Amino acid sequence: MIQKHKAPHTPIHNHLLDALPTIDYKRILPLLEEVPLKRDAILYDVGDKLKYVYFVNSGIISLLGAMDGSATLELGVIGPEGMAGLPLFIGLKTSRIRSVVQAPGSALRMKKANFTSECGNGGALSGLLLRFTFSMMFQVWQSALCFRSHTVEERMVRRLLMTSDRVESNEFKMTHDLLSRMMGVRREAISLAALSLKKKEIITYARGCIQILDRKRLEAAACKCYSIIHDEEKSR
Repeated sequence: MIQKHKAPHTPIHNHLLDALPTIDYKRILPLLEEVPLKRDAILYDVGDKLKYVYFVNSGIISLLGAMDGSATLELGVIGPEGMAGLPLFIGLKTSRIRSVVQAPGSALRMKKANFTSECGNGGALSGLLLRFTFSMMFQVWQSALCFRSHTVEERMVRRLLMTSDRVESNEFKMTHDLLSRMMGVRREAISLAALSLKKKEIITYARGCIQILDRKRLEAAACKCYSIIHDEEKSR
């Protein structure tokens, strides 16, 4: 369960909020409440009513699409560059996907009524969210192409790099089981891909933690999808 704090008490690193003009930022700030993002916490599940949006301050939120029963496939990831709850921005009232915390951190949460009011007043937030919406759509499209076209190792490398970018660290917690569930492949395939990278001394891993030893070689091992998605995000 998400436990809220009375007011933001850590520096705000969310890129969308940082990009707001001062007048908009000051108007929005009192409408935000800081909440911790605890690993594996589900912010929305399929069919849930959307009551809040979450501007990620640190950590990663994974967007999962249901395939059959409990099986899921990762559609996209959101870090401090964005916000969870975009369906509210385009007028939806319920979630079509599952949003779950993959890496812990914190977010600035805004109530639905305040968010829709802010988006409807013609301020700068709407323009920023339109651009972010396209960026997320682009990430989903490119990820779908990646799933179809590239090897498990190439896709896994892309996912490791995207995580590293968002946590701003070459060391982070990520198990083979988590990668297997996110990527929709057998755990054995993940283990083989990770072992291949470990033997090349590009990464190392132990007890559910991954450390990138050679960032340049890891980027070279990724499919083109990583640089395509990365360049699109940087162009915003």
